[in-house]
Amino acid sequence: MLRYHAELALRALRRNVLLTVLMIAAIAVGVGSAMSVLAVLRGLSSDPIPSKSQRLFGVWIDNWGPGSPPDSENQLSYLDAIALMRAHPGLRQTAMYGVALYVTPAAVDVTPFSVAGRAVYADFFKMFEAPFQTGAVWNIHEEEDKANVVVVGATLAAKLFPSGDAVGQTIVLNQHNYRIVGVLSRWNFQPRIYDLTPGYFQDTEDVFLPFPTAIDRKMNTYGSMLCPGPDPSGWTAILNSECRWLQFWTELPTPMSAGYEGFLRGYAAEQERLGRFHWSTRLRLLNSRDWVAAQKMVPDEIRLSTLVGFSFLLVCLVNASGLMLAKFGGRIGELSVRRALGASKMNIFAQCLAEAAVIGIAGGLLGLVLASLGIVIERGILREDYAPLVRVDTGVVLITMGLALLSAICVGVYPAWGASRAPPAWQLKAQ
Repeated sequence: MLRYHAELALRALRRNVLLTVLMIAAIAVGVGSAMSVLAVLRGLSSDPIPSKSQRLFGVWIDNWGPGSPPDSENQLSYLDAIALMRAHPGLRQTAMYGVALYVTPAAVDVTPFSVAGRAVYADFFKMFEAPFQTGAVWNIHEEEDKANVVVVGATLAAKLFPSGDAVGQTIVLNQHNYRIVGVLSRWNFQPRIYDLTPGYFQDTEDVFLPFPTAIDRKMNTYGSMLCPGPDPSGWTAILNSECRWLQFWTELPTPMSAGYEGFLRGYAAEQERLGRFHWSTRLRLLNSRDWVAAQKMVPDEIRLSTLVGFSFLLVCLVNASGLMLAKFGGRIGELSVRRALGASKMNIFAQCLAEAAVIGIAGGLLGLVLASLGIVIERGILREDYAPLVRVDTGVVLITMGLALLSAICVGVYPAWGASRAPPAWQLKAQ
């Protein structure tokens, strides 16, 4: 029966090509415009790690008291980060910060160059599902001993060691030798929620080294450091200060965070008893999805353009519905003959909806082309860090086709219902 209705729909659509083309174009333009702006919204608000988004939590504790500026409420002091690491109440956890590194290649004819680095604990890689190409992360003994070991990205490994495996090789960073223990596969973790201070959509780092090693080497942060007073003088003063410059994430065994939050409140209460805090401490414990929402990474302009795009889609659908009314209205005589020959109202209704569905599929295919063109244009005008996130992926294709088909059926319901209710006797008599 479905094939029968589809064949009738194709025959009917070929009888009035101009009207069919106009309906397809109306749906395609509306869907294309809506999907091009929706792709931007999806790219900027996407969940970077959906498999763990309910179990990964960013941690913040107020160590400044009332009047703490909002732009500092995503980092911890060294004192708090180390205290949380030692307590280790979660399944996995890591304090971390960005560092600037300079690579001195073994080849004398190659100029030293800078790379982005990150000091982390070993748990970082499992927490954020970093994919290893070869090798593995350093072990706990190397971490505790502040060993000179690193994990590097695939691009850097291929650049330094194009003819062989980089694992076991030596890399010179800031004039110190480090042994490569692992090479990551190409990994672009976006948005980079574990550290939003340099920007929301920065590239993933090239080098990862143990946090204790970086502290021992007195590596300054290559990110934001906010202090409640004058900047401390010297590395020891920084470590003992209330300056916020570290990020801290924990992975819990379940999405329920009440136990960990209770631990944080207990820690804050202890700091009050010790005289370090003199206020009712605020804290923040948000999973990765909520962290993305709290940081308001999607500009209001993007949300507004999405609303405008779907409003334009609605206008296009109203026009398409009008064209369908005109098309079905012009075929009342034909449909009445079918009714008189025994076709039920449901048969006529199903045939008209089949025509709408065919129009929707055609409109979706054309809309996908228009959406792809719109995305190309948007990538050219968006900020440099936003553009790579906006692309045509499987989700965009499925949503586009589904939206086009649903839109066509929705706008075709009323015209189809009206056509199926035409009195056959009156129409035949009029003929």
